[in-house]
Amino acid sequence: MTDILYGFHPVREGLRGRRQPLELFVTDGTVNDRVQKLLDLAAERSVPVRRRQKTDLDRLAGHPHHQGVVLSIEPFTYCDLEDLLAAWRNSGRPAFLLLLDGITDPHNFGAILRNADAAGCHGVVVPKDRSCPVSGVVDKTSAGAVEHLPICQVTNLGRTIEQLKAAGIWIYGLSGDDDVKPLYAEALTGDVALVIGAEGEGLRKLTRQLCDGLLSIPMGGQVASLNAASASAVALFEVVRQRKMRNEIAR
Repeated sequence: MTDILYGFHPVREGLRGRRQPLELFVTDGTVNDRVQKLLDLAAERSVPVRRRQKTDLDRLAGHPHHQGVVLSIEPFTYCDLEDLLAAWRNSGRPAFLLLLDGITDPHNFGAILRNADAAGCHGVVVPKDRSCPVSGVVDKTSAGAVEHLPICQVTNLGRTIEQLKAAGIWIYGLSGDDDVKPLYAEALTGDVALVIGAEGEGLRKLTRQLCDGLLSIPMGGQVASLNAASASAVALFEVVRQRKMRNEIAR
């Protein structure tokens, strides 16, 4: 079995990422600068290039929205929790993890992964059940972040939270409740993991109970809450902001 990536950004990151690319397919015709960059990357990694009709690429991608490039690549593999924790400890940076509790929509999942990669997370943890798997849609929505960001799939999210706490990581769940501490009032410069719940449902009861604290994003409008992807961006980059401020003060 192989995975199929499509669209310029996912294919580019697939050619640059940790997985082994197998074949690059491009449509017949004139090669523009963007496609030439992909051909150059393919040559660097000795990836065969096949010219195909657009209808062939439509079939490979499963739809016509592939921008004329499709990449066959080895199957995606999730990382082990132990490896993720080892990578954090070897990084010399405070832990910065994102846990997802029941994210099932591939577009939401992909957008969240893109946010996590942009914010510099050490990795993302998802449960095997009630969770969207990594797919071509997820990869495209993440703009190829899937190819670089460690993603750990665990059997029991609650047990994993306990393991992270035992490792000295503070767990903060994002909540839409008005009576919890505002995100901006909590110090997030140490070893932290943020937990994002399902769209509409939020965090499961057990997950909420296991968190060291619940944090809310102050809302000033009429809509009750942000969607999961938007909420993750706000929370992740509050961590980035606080750490940047701390480092500037320490200089």
